[in-house]
Amino acid sequence: MSSNETPRGPVDSSRVPRYAGPATFARLPRLDEVGSIRDRVGTADVAVVGVPFDSGVSYRPGARFGGNAIREASRLLRPYNPAQDASPFALAQVADAGDIAANPFNINEAVETVEAAADDLLATGARLMTLGGDHTIALPLLRSVAKKHGPVALLHFDAHLDTWDTYFGAEYTHGTPFRRAVEEGILDTEALSHVGTRGPLYGKQDLTDDAKMGFGIVTSADVMRRGVDEIADQLRQRIGDRPLYISIDIDVLDPAHAPGTGTPEAGGLTSRELLEILRGLSTCNLVSADLVEVAPAYDHAEITSVAASHTAYELTTIMSRQIAAAKGARGK
Repeated sequence: MSSNETPRGPVDSSRVPRYAGPATFARLPRLDEVGSIRDRVGTADVAVVGVPFDSGVSYRPGARFGGNAIREASRLLRPYNPAQDASPFALAQVADAGDIAANPFNINEAVETVEAAADDLLATGARLMTLGGDHTIALPLLRSVAKKHGPVALLHFDAHLDTWDTYFGAEYTHGTPFRRAVEEGILDTEALSHVGTRGPLYGKQDLTDDAKMGFGIVTSADVMRRGVDEIADQLRQRIGDRPLYISIDIDVLDPAHAPGTGTPEAGGLTSRELLEILRGLSTCNLVSADLVEVAPAYDHAEITSVAASHTAYELTTIMSRQIAAAKGARGK
């Protein structure tokens, strides 16, 4: 979007009820409905894109339906975010880019497809807010972001480490993306953190291997004992001004707050804790993010999808604020 164009926002809910019309994220326009009028090219500052893929899961499937469940739950999101004192859809052009269609029968091919599609979206100048899908998709997304920014800082919100080597001999699963990312040199190993981890492991070696890769760990118990403000401050200091990628597995939340996921673990974060930590990261240089593992078949009353939609809203707000600030600085 050029600097002199006004962002196109959500459908007016005073004219079209929130439960009516297409379920784009937050009722925003599609990517092909925005962008350069002159060039007739659909471009946005932030592209919300779905990846309906869950062939990398190790337990309950169903995250392939997560993106659309989040879109449906996002119908109630409103244009002003009081927690961040910002109207994200007025500050930057945010649009729904639809879904990346990945081969459900070939994980390697799917990873390549997601990477290529992410490359195309990033090449337009957009930042990505990706809705999964299972956590396998974080690897190709990180590859694409690293092509643009170099090795990136990573905050990984998850009940699990996702740094296994292989599972049933497979290198690409939802439990291996961050080990592969470290091996490929696309992460800044001085600024890596897991947040919200908990639950049993296969052995202590999992933690030893994880530490060797450079990850710091903030457990869900740490969040409970130390509080969200202290945790957010710790994470900000670790990240500094590096380009940051945030990857959120919805199972970072306790099953009471997110039952609709494939590998639930007791003792997790509340949705309030997750949202407040993210708000505490608003000064970080967030270049893209993903939100994965929403499996609506195990949900009820849209509990998980609602939590996920608000989480994506906070991430989108952070990116929109930073985009607007950067445009303002260039205009001076």
